[in-house]
Amino acid sequence: MDTNEVGVAFEILLEEIEQVIDIAEKESKELLKRDTYDDARALIEWQIRVTDFRGKVRQLQAEWNRLARSEQPRRETERRQSRRLPKGLRTPEDAFRRPILEALVELKGRAPMQDVLQRVEEELKHKLNPYDYEPLPSDPNSVRWRKTAQWCRKTLVTEGLMRADSARGIWEISDKGRAALDRGEV
Repeated sequence: MDTNEVGVAFEILLEEIEQVIDIAEKESKELLKRDTYDDARALIEWQIRVTDFRGKVRQLQAEWNRLARSEQPRRETERRQSRRLPKGLRTPEDAFRRPILEALVELKGRAPMQDVLQRVEEELKHKLNPYDYEPLPSDPNSVRWRKTAQWCRKTLVTEGLMRADSARGIWEISDKGRAALDRGEV
């Protein structure tokens, strides 16, 4: 039994959901620019529901990962011969949580996004794979790992580990984020 295919499916599903949320965010900004506030509000509310759904999918993914780890051991040669790991799997969002918060602490609690991402890349260079460095199909100007880190930042803000009221382009750790980092909870 190859449980890896389910893990791959979760990664693909999460990536697709992230693209939908990203597109909705861009469209809502355009609606706001055109002063169509009711339409923008409705789209933002929908985007929030989709973001909540993404959180539920992540919970299911974590549950699946626990189940997959608990399966009966297989012979390594059978695993390699039956199926190779598909190319193109990105580094999961959770891998960015601690490096982002640690980078912010190193940068005195707040810094421009680019400075944070530069430190995160240095920290994760051994984990990032070639697929992480490819451009997104939906936005050829965006590198996949950077977009994943930005999604992680949104999650950290939602969880209260980063401040939501920072100026645009500035990332800032919250007191709750510092405490969670100090306790090793991230």
